[in-house]
Amino acid sequence: MSTETVAVLAVVVATAAFVQGTSGLGFALIVAPVAGLLDPGLLPVFVLASMIPLNMYVAWRERHSLDLRGAGWITAARLAATPGGLLLLWAVPDDSLGLVVGAATVLAAAVSLAAPAFTPGRAAYLGAGVVTGLTETATGVGGPPLALVYQHRPPAELRSTVAVCFLVGEVASLALLFATGEGSPAQLGWAALLLPALAAGAWLSRLVHHRINAAKMRPLVLVFALVSGAVLILAP
Repeated sequence: MSTETVAVLAVVVATAAFVQGTSGLGFALIVAPVAGLLDPGLLPVFVLASMIPLNMYVAWRERHSLDLRGAGWITAARLAATPGGLLLLWAVPDDSLGLVVGAATVLAAAVSLAAPAFTPGRAAYLGAGVVTGLTETATGVGGPPLALVYQHRPPAELRSTVAVCFLVGEVASLALLFATGEGSPAQLGWAALLLPALAAGAWLSRLVHHRINAAKMRPLVLVFALVSGAVLILAP
């Protein structure tokens, strides 16, 4: 990977960390399509590994607003669906992974933009957990189902609960990917290399997360996801 490519990826990672640290979602939606365009071999391990320190930080920062009940149901379903995500990854040829990531990103963003307001219950928690387990393990993109569940809750509750759900699921997905030979140390190495960029974005989010209206930022993130996902689908 060239120096210019690494620089572009660093800027994207820092931006995505800022967006997710501020609004509670957006990291994978921003990073996965760009990483897929630059080097499809980075997916999904690079995205999953990069999100672990970010979500640890956000979960700790917003711990007093955590929806423990919702996180429990989502996590249980997420873990149960993780092997299905691995099967999906096995079923997709390497040269088609970018297309799958792009399609998953566009579909998830479109659903998130169009979904009406609702009050989440157990069925919504379980459904979000299952879909996240499938898509995040296979592609690294799993945030939109969780965003749908919590999109009408207070921003701090969304950020903390989504971060905890992500954190547990990412560790489980990475463990399964490496146990089955689908992960490589090189992918983890790129995540470690770009950790300073991630930290910079997270630190900037700390300065403004309580001031920015996350509801207004959310559509911007999802529109970006639609565009980047479409580019990934159309890329040769």
